[in-house]
Amino acid sequence: SMAAAGAAEVVQALSRPLCCLQEPGGGRTARLRALEAIRAEVEERPLSGAVVQEVFGAQLVRPLARCLAGDAAERCRELALQLLRHGLSHGDRPGEALPILLPALAQRLCTPQGAEPSEELRLGLVQLLSLLLQRCGAALVPYLTEVIRILQATLLDQYAEVRRESCRCAVACAQAMPEHFHMQSESLIKPLMQTISHQHYRVRVDVIQATGAVVQFGNGKSVDDVLSHLAQRLFDEIPKVRHAVTAVIGEWLLHLRDRYSYFHKLIPLLLGSFTDEIPENTKLAWTYWEKIGLQWERENEEDLKDKMDFSVSPSHYPKGVTRPGLGCRELVLRNLSKILPGLCHDITDWVESTRVKASQVLYTLLLHAEDHITQHMELLLRTLYQACLDEEREVVRNCVRAAELIGAFVSPKVWLRLITSAFEKTPKPSSVMVLSAVIRGSPREILQPHLTHLGNTLAQAGVCRGSEEVFYMEQLLCCVQALIGVCQEDCKEISLQLLQVLVTVMATPSSQHLTEKVEETMASLAEVQHLDSFLCLYQQHIIQLLDWVSVSPDGWTCYSPEILQFDVIVTHSGPVIGEALNNFILVLKTCLQPHKDPQMRLKVFTLLSQLLQKGNETVNSQGLFPGYLETLLKDILAPNLQWHAGRTAAAIRTAAVSCLWALIHCDILPPEEMLKVKAGLMPQIIAAMDEDSKTTRLLACRIVGVLLKGCGRQFDEEEFTKTYTEVLKRLDDASCDVRLAAARALADWFRSLRDSALRATMETQVEFLYQELLIHLDDPDEDTQKAVLEVLKEGSVLYPEALVRELEGAVQKHRTPAYCNQLLRHIQSARESA
Repeated sequence: SMAAAGAAEVVQALSRPLCCLQEPGGGRTARLRALEAIRAEVEERPLSGAVVQEVFGAQLVRPLARCLAGDAAERCRELALQLLRHGLSHGDRPGEALPILLPALAQRLCTPQGAEPSEELRLGLVQLLSLLLQRCGAALVPYLTEVIRILQATLLDQYAEVRRESCRCAVACAQAMPEHFHMQSESLIKPLMQTISHQHYRVRVDVIQATGAVVQFGNGKSVDDVLSHLAQRLFDEIPKVRHAVTAVIGEWLLHLRDRYSYFHKLIPLLLGSFTDEIPENTKLAWTYWEKIGLQWERENEEDLKDKMDFSVSPSHYPKGVTRPGLGCRELVLRNLSKILPGLCHDITDWVESTRVKASQVLYTLLLHAEDHITQHMELLLRTLYQACLDEEREVVRNCVRAAELIGAFVSPKVWLRLITSAFEKTPKPSSVMVLSAVIRGSPREILQPHLTHLGNTLAQAGVCRGSEEVFYMEQLLCCVQALIGVCQEDCKEISLQLLQVLVTVMATPSSQHLTEKVEETMASLAEVQHLDSFLCLYQQHIIQLLDWVSVSPDGWTCYSPEILQFDVIVTHSGPVIGEALNNFILVLKTCLQPHKDPQMRLKVFTLLSQLLQKGNETVNSQGLFPGYLETLLKDILAPNLQWHAGRTAAAIRTAAVSCLWALIHCDILPPEEMLKVKAGLMPQIIAAMDEDSKTTRLLACRIVGVLLKGCGRQFDEEEFTKTYTEVLKRLDDASCDVRLAAARALADWFRSLRDSALRATMETQVEFLYQELLIHLDDPDEDTQKAVLEVLKEGSVLYPEALVRELEGAVQKHRTPAYCNQLLRHIQSARESA
């Protein structure tokens, strides 16, 4: 009754302004004054809730609602809205106003003709709807259709703040009347999805939260309509947006009525947040995931009884990783066959960010699935082979980590068969890369029984020479490093095969930049076997390596990869090749038959001459090389020094002469062996002095000089004669170097004859030689003149009188008598000292 008395008093005071407000012809100013007067009466007095309710319900709601819906003056609508808000906030029974207010709101917010033009007022109207939902709750059930219709419009409002308030309204609506809401919730999905990518991130956050509530309290089937949009928001650049998605997915996985039907769709999205760059988001995802796992364990306790007792960690769990709980693991493996195909498809998507995210999720999935990966191996490996070729480094990194988990959880029997059969079909760098990763993830003792199979597979020609491309070779090298790293000294049993792979990598032309890494790997292979250096590895296997490359040297051409491997083995093994001369010489003998591919012979001769130049550090390291001299001379050098037409044939002769030069001037041969060279090759050496190639002529002159020094005393008359006549011709050579070498050889010839038993019988030849040399003393080139002078000084010891006679005759003719006089003085002083 007190309320009634108070209300009557206020109603009395309001009667005049209400009349003004409702007068049909009243102007804008009068209406404004009336509204101000009402406000003064209602808002500025301390009235109880019951009084406010009485006054509003009976007197004010209708005129204010009419004003709100139809007044032309914005300020009047604004005041009416403010008064209504006051009445609904303070009155006892706000629900009574619903039949009047909701149509007014709908008219102002939904109909094009009645639409509210002012942004601020539209926001106020939606806030009024929020207030109604907050104060009236389930009383709004009869008006649900109306509310949904309003929200469908306001969720797409031009003004961002209206959209945000509408999202909050949608949440309030869903929570206020869940059992009725789900009948109509789907009507909100379309407008929500139309605004989920709004340019203001705060709008995006609100839409995501609203979607969470609308689906959770509404029709769960809407998950399918919103999932792709939410997934897209996981790539949003604003962390708060991603945070909102994570929270919504987490809530659904915990509370959605049909969550069991949607696990396989929702789990990948939550796991996708594990790799968010913002720690707070990652932590949120993990926290939800642990709760979800525990809840699932409680709900499926009966099913899990056996597993709970036996859920011991696998003995070879990946280092530095925490094992997820049983519920989480079970959830993944029960949904794995539904999740994997789509995920594997995404890893090869054309959008880079999708590939990165999918590869991150793959790792997390496999970590949960453990040995249940086994039945999905074919799909997984196919995907990994393709993804490891990705240009995006992050995708490759994640896929390699995933492959390491295969090593940790899957039996080698399974993966070895699958990976090696992929190799044998087509060796690709990505499959070698996956193999390396799987090996790295495998426990040593589990790999051990399969080592021989692995080693043999890698050393197969089709695999280790499967491709020339650099990337392939790099991966092969990684694979060997992985085996050594994991298996340590167990690698002893495949030491040869691993060395064969390393030699092949080194021998591939495109991999020159890897030489240092290959040597490091060889050193570590030696180290795990307690050997001092990689040379000891070669020592252990040199015979096997030579047998391996020379299975069919008969068919070698200059393009045969075996030639390159042979090159690496014999040059890289340094002194060790001196311990395997039998095999080495046999390969040379086979390759260097004159009917073999000329380019190939050229390669092999070049290799041989490089080895001979450092003979005592290579082929003769054990001092055994002279034992093979006969074969080298008779079967290898002699046939290749035969003259044949053509530039390649000439190049081969040059290479053969280079080998001979390296052999005889590098202190490999003792003097008695020099005789064998003279006996076996003298005619060819003499012929070589007349070759087109300057190098060949030069080396041939030098070789003659060395032979004269080494075994000149054993020359017979014919050899002496043949030698000097040919060497003499070289004093007319176009090349200054050859002329000087010829002069030095003639000096050696004189020295040899001086100590020879044939000295007396060669007088006429010597005199002829004096005459010829005196002509050359006139050579236009000063260096040649000096060289010839030295030769004559050397030769003057033999028949000084004959030389003096020739000289006296020559002095008149010579343009350079100075040299003749010098020579005469030299002979004179030699006689005196004698």
